[in-house]
Amino acid sequence: MRDLLAALNRAMAAPGIASTPVTAVADLDLERYAGAWHEIARLPMYFQRKCTGNVTAHYTPNIDGTVTVENRCDTAEGPIASRGIARRPEAYARGKLEVTFVPPWLRWLPLVWADYWVLALDEDYQWAMVGQPGRKYLWILSRTPELEGKTFEALKAQAVAMGYDLSALIVSSHVA
Repeated sequence: MRDLLAALNRAMAAPGIASTPVTAVADLDLERYAGAWHEIARLPMYFQRKCTGNVTAHYTPNIDGTVTVENRCDTAEGPIASRGIARRPEAYARGKLEVTFVPPWLRWLPLVWADYWVLALDEDYQWAMVGQPGRKYLWILSRTPELEGKTFEALKAQAVAMGYDLSALIVSSHVA
């Protein structure tokens, strides 16, 4: 019965039919968000196609208000890493960031920046759910490699309510 309800929720929450809009958290303290995060789950993304496990992100605030982003994961060939930068696109949209992984000399181009919205955030900054308004990408992150099952299910339900199709969700870490 639970699987049937979940399937029904996914069908009703197809992009464009969402009952809840995709919204970012009201405030994101970049200093508290800084540090290491473990990926618990993700919707497949081209840049992560070779990742087989141990997916992490590390955020370091910079003096100019940007954030250095370093993503790492294990692949069949060994560990890989990518380094980028995030910025706030608007001063008043504090839960919204834009991120790019292109070389600095290309960052003036508007099309190299992707939306990175923090959609849900633990008050103690122990877990977060990140996505973008097009509902194509989604990450569930935790400060530890494990996330409590109830929290994971609640975040998935919130994503479905916003119109995310989680049928392709990849669970990359342990859900307790």
